[in-house]
Amino acid sequence: MSRAVLLRRGVDKVVGALSRGRDVSDGSGGKFPVLERHPKGIKHAEEVQEFRAVRDKEKLLKMFQIYQWSPDEPNRKPYLQSYIVDLASCGPMVLDALQKIKAEDDSTLSYRRSCREGICGSCSMNIDGTNTVACLKPIDPDTRRATMITRCRTCLLSRTFWSTSPTSSTNTEPKDGRESRQSPEDRKKLDGLYECILCACCSGARPSYWWNHEEFLGPAPVIHAYRWISDSRDEYADERLRAMTDDMRKLYWCRTIKNWNCTWTCSKRLDPAGAIHKMKARHLLSSPV
Repeated sequence: MSRAVLLRRGVDKVVGALSRGRDVSDGSGGKFPVLERHPKGIKHAEEVQEFRAVRDKEKLLKMFQIYQWSPDEPNRKPYLQSYIVDLASCGPMVLDALQKIKAEDDSTLSYRRSCREGICGSCSMNIDGTNTVACLKPIDPDTRRATMITRCRTCLLSRTFWSTSPTSSTNTEPKDGRESRQSPEDRKKLDGLYECILCACCSGARPSYWWNHEEFLGPAPVIHAYRWISDSRDEYADERLRAMTDDMRKLYWCRTIKNWNCTWTCSKRLDPAGAIHKMKARHLLSSPV
């Protein structure tokens, strides 16, 4: 291969890296231009880089303590089962460790998971005391401390979610007969609402939902309901609002205690507590917020 070809390929590589906003000085790609508006995504990416850097240096054995209960032994109380995982042969996320444990150590280990991309919300669980989704939670590389995984208290999310009619409703035919149009300004009002993946981490972090899940809908259904109430294409906003407030306990059981912990624990960095406040304000003032 000629020197000219090698030189051209090298120039193309540098130009391509610069065009993507990467730092080519160390080859690590320390910048993440795709995640500029996603602070939690940047944090996860940095944690994964740290995990890989530590993992590549030496063989790391880390303990995972996992909540278990067997229906075959109904009289036995739930307990924590310990597993040792070699991080050198494991992916960077907690879900990777669970997959490895199930495949190599304990085939009876059961948990929910699906997309592995933070889209479906199936793998929500409590990891080291915080509700999150396992596929987006990097493994803590500190092998001196065990990672504890317990269940996430999601209760009756399915019933409460569908009670909010989570689909668009309209009786007016579009002018062109094809689709209902929306201005960029109205579309922007939905940012921070439509991204919810129904992982129920927020509902599981709400004491008011633990104690009153038969009456209070919970943060996840409320943020979905407010998403449709805020949609300019939906013609049933008032009906939705009446349905949410026909029983005041559906919405007003929430007192936003514990420093808005439903917002703090959201795996997609949304603001369920803010949506609850805006829903209350719209109900009380009869005007959008």
